[in-house]
Amino acid sequence: MTGMTPRERVAAAFEGRPCDKIPVHHIHSSSQVASVLLGREAYVGGGIQQWREVDAWWQGEDAHAEFVERSFRDAIDLARILENDIIRPSYWRYNRKPTKRIDENTFLFEHGDESEWQVLRYDPPSEQCNIFPYRAQRPVTFEDIEREVEAGEKSAGEYRPSESWFDFEFRAQKVLGDRYAIRIYGMGISLPLADAGNEAWFEALILRPDLIARHLDLQVEHARHNIAFLAARGFKYFFGGGDFASNAGPMYSPRHFHELLAPRLRQITDICDQHGVYHLFASDGNLWPVADDVFGYAGTHGFYEIDRRAGMDLRRLHDRFPHLTTVGNISSHTLHLGTKADVIRETTEAIAEGKRHSHTVIGVSNSIVPGTPIENVMAMLDTIREQR
Repeated sequence: MTGMTPRERVAAAFEGRPCDKIPVHHIHSSSQVASVLLGREAYVGGGIQQWREVDAWWQGEDAHAEFVERSFRDAIDLARILENDIIRPSYWRYNRKPTKRIDENTFLFEHGDESEWQVLRYDPPSEQCNIFPYRAQRPVTFEDIEREVEAGEKSAGEYRPSESWFDFEFRAQKVLGDRYAIRIYGMGISLPLADAGNEAWFEALILRPDLIARHLDLQVEHARHNIAFLAARGFKYFFGGGDFASNAGPMYSPRHFHELLAPRLRQITDICDQHGVYHLFASDGNLWPVADDVFGYAGTHGFYEIDRRAGMDLRRLHDRFPHLTTVGNISSHTLHLGTKADVIRETTEAIAEGKRHSHTVIGVSNSIVPGTPIENVMAMLDTIREQR
């Protein structure tokens, strides 16, 4: 086991074999913390990256080309600074040209008729963006959902992924894939429940489950094409899932999850098995009410984020689902608001569980959020380096 490469280390974790060191993957970082770590403004993060891309387009094609190159470079450099064994090559994007700049942090997109115009508004302290319609929209109806599903079904036969959709991942695979595991997306499955005006999706779970089933079936078909395309080009670790829970549990009933989501998750796992790749699922919150469906019946190979404060305990997960590979479980909340001693203790606990159970990749559960003390980040990184 001595001197394993990061790629070999991750493969061993997913296969349940011993590693020379516990593999590491910190899932996401704010630009503010990454900038301190890299010693320059870091082009990574969530909403801030969406705003940066739109701002770059506003400045012109050369500025956008620079944005693309800086984003790729900084994602790779950050992964190395964090000593990740799984590389995340890309962060959030919003690749659209605005038509008007309303103020420093707000852009307008006047595409189509006025009912289709959108506004992007950026909040610097939180590094988040809100993208919303220019005009107030009426609530979504069952008829809207049916039209959306029918349009998706009509175009499903034309769906074909291309390398351009995953350009950063292909670049990382070419440059680093012989040494590192490269994460890829393209097989998430979820319902648009969190958006304002989308209450009809909740109602459809009860009154029109046929529409929900058709919507999810389209996602499975897209995943089928993406997995076949990407697996043939060497990608193995497919990061999917979709947020649907809080600390109190799922946003909809376990029965609906069992009847509608679980069978489609099982299909995605089966597709991954056919191609010899791994299906990873993620959601914040307490997933225990549906854990047997997600990690048992659906057979997902990996679980990332793993919201420790919502009760998703590593040891309990491993004992109940011994073949499940876990990624994360160092709480973003502890890193952000805890003391240095809190961070060291929680990191040490994650490492200890990783040494007990080989199906473990440790890291921050969700994101290193803006305002996280750099002392806490360094305490986590130093503890991992010293103990793993």
